[in-house]
Amino acid sequence: MDNREEVREFLTSRRAKLSPEQAGLPSGSRRRVPGLRRSEVAALADMSVEYYAKLERGNLAGVSPAVLESVARALELDDAERAHLLNLAQAADGSDILTRPRRRRAKGQWAPHRSLQWTLDAITAGPAVVCNGRMDILASNPLARAFYTDLFANAANQRNLARFQFLDPASRRFYPDWDLFADMAVAILHAQAGRNPYDKDLHDLVGELSTRAEEFRTRWGAHNVRRHGTGTKRFHHPAIGELILAYESLDLAADPGLNMTIYSAEPGSPSEEGLRLLASLAVTEESAPAAQHPTG
Repeated sequence: MDNREEVREFLTSRRAKLSPEQAGLPSGSRRRVPGLRRSEVAALADMSVEYYAKLERGNLAGVSPAVLESVARALELDDAERAHLLNLAQAADGSDILTRPRRRRAKGQWAPHRSLQWTLDAITAGPAVVCNGRMDILASNPLARAFYTDLFANAANQRNLARFQFLDPASRRFYPDWDLFADMAVAILHAQAGRNPYDKDLHDLVGELSTRAEEFRTRWGAHNVRRHGTGTKRFHHPAIGELILAYESLDLAADPGLNMTIYSAEPGSPSEEGLRLLASLAVTEESAPAAQHPTG
């Protein structure tokens, strides 16, 4: 992906989102652009308009951390946006080369090491998956396979949460808050693009989704980013019904670039009972092939 273009559009979009009132500036009149002017951001960041304009044109190579912090403070970036700006700056001057995840084999060839799969299988109270930054599901426990039954049932999804979100009509039923999930998916992919702009598989995925899904394309143009860390989500499972689940996402130290997301339900809630029922269904489905094809 074009680093300079990404820098330019990211900074421009953040400036457009910040109103003069939010920045403590008089709103004035005759504003021809949304948000702040370049001159106002430059003043807030304590730098010349010419220098800030150079940054906004995409020239982040060699920019010091102090300057990046000044820009982040002036634009009132949140933690995810600050990290994205830093990633873009590192990619611009090549200083990210040692921290880029090594290129992995295609997900169809990748397999979790034994202890990771044992860990996943030991999690029996909720769905657990291992994903990369492109939102490919690389490994899962049996409950996750039962949870994402529609995703796994359609080979066209390629076990990718973003493809499921935007290209599979079943996602509309599975995600009652579809627009919220769509915003999150695009923001996660945007953050990954900042971390690893040389990921060809990500570039191909973004191109495919932009071509085939207008709702993805318009969201991608907003240049929002986010970290998928912790929170609560609402789902509608085709066999169980509504589930309200908390999630925690953990980076895997032994596999840079991968994360494990674990879902759980509030103790004593209907969703906890729903997960118990789903677990019993998962056991039944996992044992069905063996029952249908006896040995001996």
